[in-house]
Amino acid sequence: MRTLVVDSASEACSVALFDDGLLADHRHEVIGRGHAERLVPLIAELADGARADGLAVGCGPGSFAGVRIGVAAARALALGWGVPVRGFSTLALVAAGAADAIREAGGALVAMEGGHGQWFVQPFAADLAPRGAVRSLLPDAAVAAADPLVIGNRAEAFVARRGAGRALPLLPDARSFAALPDSALFDDPSPIYGRAPDARPMAAR
Repeated sequence: MRTLVVDSASEACSVALFDDGLLADHRHEVIGRGHAERLVPLIAELADGARADGLAVGCGPGSFAGVRIGVAAARALALGWGVPVRGFSTLALVAAGAADAIREAGGALVAMEGGHGQWFVQPFAADLAPRGAVRSLLPDAAVAAADPLVIGNRAEAFVARRGAGRALPLLPDARSFAALPDSALFDDPSPIYGRAPDARPMAAR
């Protein structure tokens, strides 16, 4: 059973191929922008063209464009190959990347860039189960969270602003998929935006 894992919700473009749960190949590039141009070629670089029996895709929250690109690419490949595709939260993937540290700390808060000066934050338990919903908050509101361990691309800024705790800077990495609990996966993946869209319909005149 081969599984192709894709996440492009952050400045990282990350893909991994698992064979019976073991990592067979991967690519991980921090590109900032340009996921639409880089993601599919990155997948094609994987062993055997990344052909898999199933796919899993990070659905965000994160960059609006990056989330949509990743989900669309995974769904298109699944349709073309005639295989199933499942989704997972990108914040859960970040937590999975620090599974040992979270277990030792008894839980942690994931803090990621949310855009418009806000951060996406979500607490996770020692077993990587979410302890609350994803929230998009301004930094001063976000740092009210009490978790001593903070993980993510805004972890250092979070701990510095709060003045206490331990920061573990981390970006989503498809290789961390192996540490995700089964409960983190869901069917019919679609984007998780984490906050209201920037564009709003105009009021009728």
